[in-house]
Amino acid sequence: MARSPLKGVEDSRPGGFACMSDPKQPPHGDGAEREALSALDDGKTTRREFVGTAVVGGALLATGLLSLPANAKGSAKAPGLEGPPVAPVPLRLQINGKEHALEVEPRVTLLDALRENLGLTGSKKGCDLGQCGACTVLVEGRRVNSCLTLAVMQQGKQITTIEGLAQGDALHPMQQSFLAHDGFQCGYCTPGQIMSAVGFSREPWGQTDADIREGMCGNICRCGAYPHIVAAVRDGRGKKA
Repeated sequence: MARSPLKGVEDSRPGGFACMSDPKQPPHGDGAEREALSALDDGKTTRREFVGTAVVGGALLATGLLSLPANAKGSAKAPGLEGPPVAPVPLRLQINGKEHALEVEPRVTLLDALRENLGLTGSKKGCDLGQCGACTVLVEGRRVNSCLTLAVMQQGKQITTIEGLAQGDALHPMQQSFLAHDGFQCGYCTPGQIMSAVGFSREPWGQTDADIREGMCGNICRCGAYPHIVAAVRDGRGKKA
């Protein structure tokens, strides 16, 4: 039985993406994301608890945001945030080639900032635990689960969402490939699958279908589209945008 990137989560669906790599080297995210996965993997710590302690504390101490005045204006509280309000902080995020200025609480995830503050709803909120990959975006060209990283940590970095792939009416080759191979059913996970496939195509993976399944194992679909997704990634990875 295949296992997901997190211990205790099993993937028994036929054809599902199976992660067999070293669990210390998950396919998504950098050190911060791996730290988050490790903390959540104990089965006791929720994402909100983790974000509210380790990541927030480290990020704020590193950036000096803890010293911001408590009466800052423009609070934008994302759904699901627990506890008393936290003073919002001003951010400038580079998303899809454009700069966006916003103010959010420092504990707001990148996913919530995209969806709730900027209206970029292409990145989907699936498990909200970093397990399904529906929220995958590219940060500096690398795949990141946007539910596991804070918006305040992404200032100055180039962020690409599914809305930024197409050039006008011209779809990205990976989008075209997913259409050509019917790499979706309900479509909810499709934006994350496509963003992950674009990032995967830039990484030094092999050319086999097994490599594709391994490289895409951070994206879990609940339908039966895996064979189509593998075919779409195989066809789309060699085409330039």
